[in-house]
Amino acid sequence: MVFVGMDHGTTGVSFTILGDDAEHFKIGREELSAGRASALDELKDRVPLNEIDLMAITYAMGDAINTIQPIEMVKNRGIISIGGAGKVTGGGTAVYSEIESSGIPTLLIPGLHRNTPCLDERFRAAYSHHASPEKVSICYNAYLETGWENMIVSDISSNTVTMLIQDGRIVGAMDACVGAMGVIHGPLDLEMLRKIDDGKKTANECFSHAGAVKIAGIETKVSRAREELLEMYLAGRDEARLALDAMMMTIAMEIWGLAGISSGIDGIVLTGSVGAMREPYDFHGKLKDMVKEIADVRCTDPTSGSMGSAQIARDIYNGKREILGIEVEV
Repeated sequence: MVFVGMDHGTTGVSFTILGDDAEHFKIGREELSAGRASALDELKDRVPLNEIDLMAITYAMGDAINTIQPIEMVKNRGIISIGGAGKVTGGGTAVYSEIESSGIPTLLIPGLHRNTPCLDERFRAAYSHHASPEKVSICYNAYLETGWENMIVSDISSNTVTMLIQDGRIVGAMDACVGAMGVIHGPLDLEMLRKIDDGKKTANECFSHAGAVKIAGIETKVSRAREELLEMYLAGRDEARLALDAMMMTIAMEIWGLAGISSGIDGIVLTGSVGAMREPYDFHGKLKDMVKEIADVRCTDPTSGSMGSAQIARDIYNGKREILGIEVEV
């Protein structure tokens, strides 16, 4: 049996092939948007396409659907609009189109938004959007890895999104534009709102420069931002240290806030390329120390998005009809 999961991320599109073992690979967004890479060709190099029993994928905000659906049921790729979603390159759209026309049995995972039934009604009332679809996959991987029914999962990379799971269901989440900083994205503060009102920048431009890069003064490609930040840190640049420290503080605030409204937490999972980082800046260890009083803290691999998607495909193929409170349509 072979199952494939896809994570439509900020810097690239990641895949996990789950058979007897797990194999991971990632294609950069710029390669895809320039037509220099094909997701199906990369898959074919690793597994015959006709041997894939089921694939589960994520795409953009996933805000036009609220159930896990076969891709042939989905209209407009499961999104209301691509606006407000950070830098748009078209690479993910090319992958979606390839998979849609491939004939591979494929499910689309929804994002978390105001029409997601499993979310607490207060979250749905407060925020229109909570998390993009790969965060569901990340949570499912964390759920299977830890066995915790009540937990907080914080995915920390280009952006930071933190989810609250109670009794095995996702009940709340803080999206990147309203909560903690990531490397690239972050919440819009008063200065940014004024720039938007004055016509100096668009909201999306502000959102895409509201993370650690804002503090460090970094202006570079999304794919290079994390490396440049760490290079500055290694060079002893104080603005890079402050950027990482401030980013971590906002994430700790977010985790403590979700813990404060929970009915109890078994554990906290930190993941993502920064959440799992130990060198050259021990982000994981420092953040763990800031939240360890809440509950046990563990780390999952940065591939948890595509791995969780593959695990969703496997478990739905084997009869599961609900994923963390999200209904499955087959």
